[in-house]
Amino acid sequence: MPLKVSISGVRGTPDALTKAVIEDFAKAYATYLGQGKIVIGSDTRPNSDEIKNYVINALVDLGIDCIDTGITPTPTIGVYVREKKLAGGIMITASHNPLPWNGIKLMRNDGIFLNETQAKKLIEIFESKKFKKSGKLGNATKTSNAIDIHIDKILSVIDSKPIQAKKYKVVVDPGNGASYVAAPRLLKKLGCEVISIHDDPAKVFERPPEPTPKALQKLCEKVKATKAAVGFAIDPDADRLSLVDNTGTPLSEELSIVLATDCMLGRNPQNKNVVTNLSTTMALDDIVKKHGGQVLRTKIGEVHVSEKMKELGSEIGGEGNGGVIYPKVGFNRDSLVGMAIILSYMAQSNKKLSSLAESVPKYYSIKDKIEVSNNDDAQALIEKTKKLFKNKKQDLTDGVKVIFPDEWLHVRASNTEPIVRIYGEGKDLKQITDLCNQIKNYEG
Repeated sequence: MPLKVSISGVRGTPDALTKAVIEDFAKAYATYLGQGKIVIGSDTRPNSDEIKNYVINALVDLGIDCIDTGITPTPTIGVYVREKKLAGGIMITASHNPLPWNGIKLMRNDGIFLNETQAKKLIEIFESKKFKKSGKLGNATKTSNAIDIHIDKILSVIDSKPIQAKKYKVVVDPGNGASYVAAPRLLKKLGCEVISIHDDPAKVFERPPEPTPKALQKLCEKVKATKAAVGFAIDPDADRLSLVDNTGTPLSEELSIVLATDCMLGRNPQNKNVVTNLSTTMALDDIVKKHGGQVLRTKIGEVHVSEKMKELGSEIGGEGNGGVIYPKVGFNRDSLVGMAIILSYMAQSNKKLSSLAESVPKYYSIKDKIEVSNNDDAQALIEKTKKLFKNKKQDLTDGVKVIFPDEWLHVRASNTEPIVRIYGEGKDLKQITDLCNQIKNYEG
């Protein structure tokens, strides 16, 4: 089974993500950092605690002080790093990957994940096994206040009074993941009546971990049955947010960033530069243009979006996989801040979520994937796509994005799984489907 090492950290199945690999990766991170205190959290996967203990022991052996936050959302770790001015942070998670995958995500001192240059240096250390030496042991301590620090940060920048006045009934589905405590706690502080499903960390995973519309049947049914105002679905490490509207209809995960952006730009901020990645919906361009702003697109990978947002001073940005980034809270995709912004939008506009979603320009999208054995196979598929559409406009920033007058296709190797992703979007579903099938069936 595979081991995937990339700018997203290291991920693998238990036979590949061994104790020795985990310890060496932690030592490489300690060597890369040099010194300073770090925070470490984990999701609810069965072996996350075991992996976390291996990491902590390896770091302590190299003289690094660690703070263990227990089961904690990934964005919480990013906020904690920044608020406590730490040297870095580690999250034990494989994010949306299914079981038995697990992994390790690494952050630097601004709470952002390592970029390509930084990750390359760390991987070189990992492969060379030239780790730092220390004459003393580090200290490992535990804290239980990381989630509250994160929630308090959100409440300090989001006006909660309009939300509290509405007394919304909300159904939240944390997928038995890392937000099973944090999400309901935030929603209650926002004055919501909260109904939770899939909130038992011992039952990972009762639904697919990636909160796509197909995975949200139970949430849709619960929203309908309880006449809730909104349903929120979250992935295992809580960096992705999907929505179910007040009619019980699941919305595309693309709409999380679109609606959050519409909300924030509608408040006429000074900076209207919105950063997203190459695969995010064109509806975002339409919304940003409506507000007189500009969309800038980066390679796939949260760090690329985060760094560009930091460079430009963007007030809102993110990715079409349900990832909302709001720098006033942190530079990570953050389902918690996403929920607060969506509720704020509903409250201040005095509109139902179904109405807000209806106002977004409509596009059809396809998100497909092909399993590959290695990187060479992935690159071969990308080259075939370039050849197939050689007479069309192509963006080669990340894989190949083929741009048509009314559609686009994006073919690229995943950073986190041994697959090639094929994404397409346009106004005509049949046209997009046919274009995607041309790639999958092309023998040239």
